[in-house]
Amino acid sequence: MEKVQDKFLRYVGVWTTSDPESTTAPSTKRQFNLLNLLAKELKTMGIKANVSNKGVLMATIPSNLPKAAKNKALKLQTNVAANKKITTNQTSTDVPVIGFIAHVDTAPDAEGNNIKPQIIPNYNGKDIVLSKTNKVKLSTTMFPELKQYKGQTLITTDGTTLLGADDKAGVAEIMCAAEYMVTHPEFKHGAIKIAFTPDEEVGRGVENFSVKDFGADFAYTIDGGAIGELEFENFNAASAKIEIQGCNIHPGYAKGKMINAIIVANEILSLLPPKERPEHTSKYQGFFHVVGINGSVENASINIIIRDHDTAKFNARKKLFTTIQNRIDKKYGKGVAKITVKDQYYNMRKIVEPKYYIVQRAIDAMKKAGVKPKIQPIRGGTDGAMLSFRGLPCPNIFAGGLNFHGKLEYIPIESMEKAVQVILNIAEAK
Repeated sequence: MEKVQDKFLRYVGVWTTSDPESTTAPSTKRQFNLLNLLAKELKTMGIKANVSNKGVLMATIPSNLPKAAKNKALKLQTNVAANKKITTNQTSTDVPVIGFIAHVDTAPDAEGNNIKPQIIPNYNGKDIVLSKTNKVKLSTTMFPELKQYKGQTLITTDGTTLLGADDKAGVAEIMCAAEYMVTHPEFKHGAIKIAFTPDEEVGRGVENFSVKDFGADFAYTIDGGAIGELEFENFNAASAKIEIQGCNIHPGYAKGKMINAIIVANEILSLLPPKERPEHTSKYQGFFHVVGINGSVENASINIIIRDHDTAKFNARKKLFTTIQNRIDKKYGKGVAKITVKDQYYNMRKIVEPKYYIVQRAIDAMKKAGVKPKIQPIRGGTDGAMLSFRGLPCPNIFAGGLNFHGKLEYIPIESMEKAVQVILNIAEAK
């Protein structure tokens, strides 16, 4: 059986960066290269897999329980659909249909092509020089959590690209668990569903995901960070797009006439609370994050993302933009600034918490694997958040990587191995 790190290294070699400006599905055709490779590997294992023309791969590992057990499992699944709590001391025949999901795209925040991973065996707990030429290093001063992986084997970048552990580690871990299940018939499980999605990094991962076709009672995204992370609550999210129409007049004759769109943009940004930016917040604190700005005297645009775990605070953040709109209208006149706020996704805690047995199953699986669960809120979002609101409760589990989306990304092999064990422990018929 192939090692999880070997699968991972093969997958990161496939360029899959998504494109936030694209309107196609998936946003980049190159994502099909990995999706088709995964489908081929699954079929080689004997697992039926299909890649849709929108870039969603779905596969099923049939239950290997006796027929009588399957009938009991079906009865249990009916109870799940009716939102009846599953106890943690089920018999081995009371097994729901469980899904595991990961995304194949990598973030457009950093170069994702021509990745050259470096393997650091028996890490010594000190700074790691990734690139002498570019003077890039993983510093234990900046990242003290590095030291906890002393003695382990790390996979890092070469200091010029991201690594792609988000989320090719999750992909590799699911594939490794799937291979184990089909090569070990003594490992008893109900029906297992697998899905690999495109475009998660640009917020479109499940646009073309059919919960009905997937057919799971509940699922887990394997898309978290460090070992032990378990998340079932995430930010409420919205975006604010601000378009500014200035009035460009020759500066020698501009008095009382010019409206400089750049200056208006700066004024709008000054009206946002300065301490409520990502660099000043943590845990349950929300923020406003300016992700893009372009401008000239004549025209300017600003893109901002809005995040908060608390629904009331989230709504208050969105309402602030109405206040800003009114202020700019009063000062410069209507039509100078146009602010459009659009909801993106919501906190899945509302959906998952009433079905806490799903979270408990993951907790038990981690403890069985010798992993200490670290339940925390996601300071971001996952495909699982949107799927939860579409009827598929979907907590998020660690994939093992750290410093995602940049050239300082790394992952311990031991964390990936533990993630595979956790997936198997979740899947195992209880």
